[in-house]
Amino acid sequence: MIVGAGLAGQSCALAALRGGARDVAIVSKVHPVRSHSGAAQGGIAAALGNSAPDDPEIHTFDTIKGGDYLVDQDAAEILCYSAPDMVYELEHMGVVFSRMPDGRIAQRPFGGHTNPRACYAADRTGHAILHGLFEQILKYRVKIYSEWYLLKLVVDDWKTHGVIVMNIDTGEIEAIKAKAVMFGTGGYGRAFRITTNAFASTGDGVIAAYREGIPLEDMEFVQFHPTGLYRHGILASEGARGEGAYLLNARG
Repeated sequence: MIVGAGLAGQSCALAALRGGARDVAIVSKVHPVRSHSGAAQGGIAAALGNSAPDDPEIHTFDTIKGGDYLVDQDAAEILCYSAPDMVYELEHMGVVFSRMPDGRIAQRPFGGHTNPRACYAADRTGHAILHGLFEQILKYRVKIYSEWYLLKLVVDDWKTHGVIVMNIDTGEIEAIKAKAVMFGTGGYGRAFRITTNAFASTGDGVIAAYREGIPLEDMEFVQFHPTGLYRHGILASEGARGEGAYLLNARG
């Protein structure tokens, strides 16, 4: 059972199937292609070296430095060394990346990158990846419980037995049994009045886990673009920083 139907949830469902799981289902309070992952525009970082020489080690350093050295360095290394294979896998799934004249995946500079390594699909990268993954979900006949709202994780003696959900359309409450449950429910940016996050990003998965005594980590690290405009939360593209723009405080 996967709770959440964004890029993380759908990727996890496919990974479970490849790992031998026979019965995989996704529960989501929105339709999978309406996930907030679809709002990601700019690109997905991978050291392919298509636009300029690049290396996963440089990508790892940029990631750690960009996180002010607070980053879990082992996790950053796994992320950066796995990224090229993940991008090629998405390409083989049919995700329509923008291309260079010679046919290779186009890459452009983004904030914090030493080299141009953002692989993109025009200005709708998240949308393109989300639809590519959704096609695979349909291909493998993953069960999708769309517009069901997570109420509670069912745990007994530190073993997970499923989830309690509510049908948003009818108000009907159901229990869904599962041998294992994975959360891919996104963040809780809507805890803030001004945010670029969708209205659905209310942290339901985080609080459901917390209520069952599952420890939470790094709760203060909520992801925000520093170029969100005050009052409305409209985003000035991260590409602006990739092209050389920089931020100034009130004192210049």
